[in-house]
Amino acid sequence: MHPSVKVLAHKPLISFIGKRVWPATAGPSHPHPAAPPEWQKFFSEQAVPHSSPRTLQDHAVFLEFWDAPARFSKPSSRYLEQVEIDAILSGGASLR
Repeated sequence: MHPSVKVLAHKPLISFIGKRVWPATAGPSHPHPAAPPEWQKFFSEQAVPHSSPRTLQDHAVFLEFWDAPARFSKPSSRYLEQVEIDAILSGGASLR
């Protein structure tokens, strides 16, 4: 018979130093350092700080899928036949 083993509390092998600190505001926008020079130039010309997020949307938002137009519910490939549906639902067992 083995003597009972004293169970020690689990101590993870990784330890984190300090608490997480998130900045209150976003830092300045800048291009990626590995970006090509022409992209960096274009970025610096186009970078404009946004004061607030856009509140007006230029497209319709649908909360339920059935509210969306019919073009979103049409399958892009083709309709499945009943035999194919049965094969899919059975995991292929109905093929033999």
